[in-house]
Amino acid sequence: MRIVQAGVERLNEITPLFIKYREFYGQAPKPEASERFLRARLQEDQAIILLAEDEQSGKVLGFCQFIPSFSALTLNASWVLKGIYVIEEARRQLVADRMINHAKEMARAQGIGRMTVMTGESNEVAHGLYRSLGFSDDVDFRYFALKL
Repeated sequence: MRIVQAGVERLNEITPLFIKYREFYGQAPKPEASERFLRARLQEDQAIILLAEDEQSGKVLGFCQFIPSFSALTLNASWVLKGIYVIEEARRQLVADRMINHAKEMARAQGIGRMTVMTGESNEVAHGLYRSLGFSDDVDFRYFALKL
């Protein structure tokens, strides 16, 4: 398995996985809007998207998307995991682990001070994955959302 950073030229491979990720969380597919959203994030350098590929076939096995952020408290940059998806037939093969570990190496090399992730309250598989990779429950802050 190989982990690569994707650019706009890989949208035709990223978009179907992104749609599956959205559907997992109960969202409508919206292929055109999804493609536009991803294109904008990549063109504006507003996202880091990694792809996991099978080394032999080149088939894309999964993606993860990080969004750069900053903290006024730590005076440091951070990355927020805003989407991860692994195709059915590649699950239980440590694809997500490899992508996140690759992202951790990239982040450290760039001087990023923290990585965060939010996931569904009932997604116990994801909770276990993130904890196994060194993430911990945030006990210092509570997150709120405001729909506009």
